[in-house]
Amino acid sequence: MPIRSNSAVAAVIALSLGFGLSACGDIPNNGSLYSVKQPVVEQRNFVLDLAAGGGGVTLPEQQRLGEWFDTMNLRYGDRIAIDGAASSGAVREDIAAVAARYGLLLSEGAPVTEGFVEPGNVRVVVTRSRAYVPGCPDWSDQMSTRLDNSTSDGFGCAVNSNIAAMVADPQHLLKGAEGTGETVVMSSTKAIQSYRAQEPTGKGALSEVSSQSGGN
Repeated sequence: MPIRSNSAVAAVIALSLGFGLSACGDIPNNGSLYSVKQPVVEQRNFVLDLAAGGGGVTLPEQQRLGEWFDTMNLRYGDRIAIDGAASSGAVREDIAAVAARYGLLLSEGAPVTEGFVEPGNVRVVVTRSRAYVPGCPDWSDQMSTRLDNSTSDGFGCAVNSNIAAMVADPQHLLKGAEGTGETVVMSSTKAIQSYRAQEPTGKGALSEVSSQSGGN
């Protein structure tokens, strides 16, 4: 069995420590409880051009718009806007009536889309948002312990991914929903006021019932 000198053993130990330190340098160090895995919101625009005029949108075009909404599986969180020179008040009312069947309102202003709207047409733009957390799940961290008390690479993936999946309107992650000015107390008292405004059922005289009438 060969005998190594002390200098050779020291060189091997130093080389091993060097590889270990270089490997540790590649590990991100997050010493806080703030997660670097944050949700992002992605938007996509879908467009449909309809023939329209000063009198509004024709019934066949309204039917085509409704079929397009069905194909899009229109849902809460989608934004509907109209664009084009033919977007008069009557056109807006017709499109708003179709959108109301799905419980949605028209948004003010339209996003920039590719191409241009032909004269005599109006463009309906549906903006759909999706929230997700890039890089999750992250199982790249193979460290069983961290001597510097830093968080793991996948820290925050579970909570933030669940929030991104459960939020009904992804836009609320960017900007919260604006209130209508009506508080919960104001809306809850409507039922109480309606109950108090009703006349009691026993306010009138009792109906007369003859004891001579037949019955079982």
